[in-house]
Amino acid sequence: MTASLGLAACGDDGSSGGATHLTWYINPDGGGSDPAGGGQAQLAKECSDASGGAYTIGIQLLPNSASDQRQQLLRRLASQDKGVDIMSIDPVFVAEFAEAGFLAPVPQDRKATFTGDVVDPAVTNATWKDELYAAPFWANTQLLWYRKSVAEKAGLDMSKPVSWDQVIAAAKKTDTDIGVQASRYEGYMVWINALVEGGGDHIVENPGADGDQLAFGLESEGGKKAAEIIQKVSSEGVGGPAMGSTDETTTLDMFQNENAGFMVNWPYVYAALEGAEVDWMDDLAWARYPQTVEGSESKPPLGGIEMGVASSSTKQDQAWEAVECLTSQESQKSYMLGTGNPAARKAVYDDAEVKETFPMAGLIRASLDSSGPRPLTQYYGDVSSGIQREYSPPGAVDPSSTPQQTTSLLQDVLKGDALL
Repeated sequence: MTASLGLAACGDDGSSGGATHLTWYINPDGGGSDPAGGGQAQLAKECSDASGGAYTIGIQLLPNSASDQRQQLLRRLASQDKGVDIMSIDPVFVAEFAEAGFLAPVPQDRKATFTGDVVDPAVTNATWKDELYAAPFWANTQLLWYRKSVAEKAGLDMSKPVSWDQVIAAAKKTDTDIGVQASRYEGYMVWINALVEGGGDHIVENPGADGDQLAFGLESEGGKKAAEIIQKVSSEGVGGPAMGSTDETTTLDMFQNENAGFMVNWPYVYAALEGAEVDWMDDLAWARYPQTVEGSESKPPLGGIEMGVASSSTKQDQAWEAVECLTSQESQKSYMLGTGNPAARKAVYDDAEVKETFPMAGLIRASLDSSGPRPLTQYYGDVSSGIQREYSPPGAVDPSSTPQQTTSLLQDVLKGDALL
């Protein structure tokens, strides 16, 4: 699905009327391919206009799921497709793309521009083997959303950090649900990783190692506690009637329809609830992501989008110039206000308009600063797929066996002794 933004077809030299034409592969963000719809398409037009005729940016829309986005980009990059200049990349795939030589390193003279005012975990996810390969565009995290009335009824003091065990007990006491993402997809991996990280451990203990040398932390104390929490949400019956098929949308539906008193989800849900004109907005509240271990600081999930330039692009200088515009503070503010997706730049959260639109802006920034990124490894696709498989359905997760079985599967897959 292509948006030419009203531009004439480009010649083989990638220029049109003296302007270099750049193609930007974007993830769906609600704005579609029409600049009037906002989102990345709007930024493409604004930065094209601001370039003074130096370049124009056309967009190609990637599939909805992160896994499908990865597959489409990998096919094009592996074939040295010169029609790919700029890419919106899920942070977990930067390592894989960089290791394969598909991403152009960020030029030395632009590194400070792309990282100087950015939350540290987003910079970490844009870096592979001490080399910066992408510019943080927006950085996402999850909050604990809850109904004040439910927390009060449960006697849960939300002025202090709360743990998963406390939230589960509160939901059980009030006969309400906790909205989680536990379908067999990347969102489930996000939850599992946040639980392990919050327990003080890591799913991959030695990032950067070759596949057969990777060490996994699923059997660590943090890993076992993560499995216990998943099992408990399911066995206590507070994950909803179809916990094994929940994603961000179904979770929001549960919360909106008053089935859930609590929910972990991304900040976009605030604008979604306002747009739905629910009549209980004054009962809505938010808090930091729950602790895996009571008394130990939680590690909220980290998501978002990194912006990379294809190593096969013949227009890398212009592409990085465009990326500088697309990831500027002004662009990130506009994008956050237009889509609800949080900025990666810290200064955006100090903006009066942003603070008015997002009353939880300070919590979002603090959660981003202390977030726990998913494993940084060139084998992330295999690691995530294997974990999703063994931890599904969530009702079958057993702390005494699931972590060990999953570790064995991952080791066999990365040694070439098993297939996913």
